[in-house]
Amino acid sequence: MDERIFRLDGRVAAVTGGAGGLGSAICQLFANVGAQVACIDIDLSAAEEQAETIRKNGGKAIGVQCDVASEASTVTAAATIADRLGHATVLVNCAAVLDRSGTILDIDLAEWDKVLRTDVTGAYLMSRAILPGMIEAGGGSIVHIASMHAHVTKAGRVSYATAKGALLMLAKTMAADHAAQGVRVNTLSPGAIRTRRTEFRYGSMTQEMRREHAARYLLNRSAMPDEIASATLFLASQASSYMTAADLLVDGGYSAI
Repeated sequence: MDERIFRLDGRVAAVTGGAGGLGSAICQLFANVGAQVACIDIDLSAAEEQAETIRKNGGKAIGVQCDVASEASTVTAAATIADRLGHATVLVNCAAVLDRSGTILDIDLAEWDKVLRTDVTGAYLMSRAILPGMIEAGGGSIVHIASMHAHVTKAGRVSYATAKGALLMLAKTMAADHAAQGVRVNTLSPGAIRTRRTEFRYGSMTQEMRREHAARYLLNRSAMPDEIASATLFLASQASSYMTAADLLVDGGYSAI
């Protein structure tokens, strides 16, 4: 056994939310370790820009437009990937919408539906579109990006925490359903990451407030996207070949205290 178990040579990897802060880091890392990457995003120009960056760095990637909340869009995206790259044997469901803080009395049905439709139903639809080809190819790995808030929630995160918690059970059930077909399904639960989402939620914080927020983590800081991408690679690769129906918590020690 050597470090090659972390490589994705000859694999096709599909990453939703591929133009976002975390998604782009995952796409870049997967390409660096040999995967042909489909950078999937609702914003086609951003997806193509991400793919072009990978190609300029010597990798193989395409940009694919997809609204993961639409079944027709996910079916079309899966067909595009299969036609241009081959069947995906790695799928990372990373797409998520920015959610407003609030209790169930503050978050109306339209806001609730928007979060659940993208974060949970989007993972279901994309998995449903990709799975037949993955099974035909002999199996693969699916990773749903959940959150530490699937384990320890906080006030005002009702839609987000509910959605991320649902992904854990979606993964467990999918893993049970498709283990015999060579498909592993896991979740990754990161803590706060320095991305657009963090700025959306905490951008107005003073320096003192930011220090107090960081102090909630044993490592006294938020994660960089590359750090979470590395954990995603572990779940996608043969390095985690005996791991399925599990959750990998990468939260800087937040949930320990």
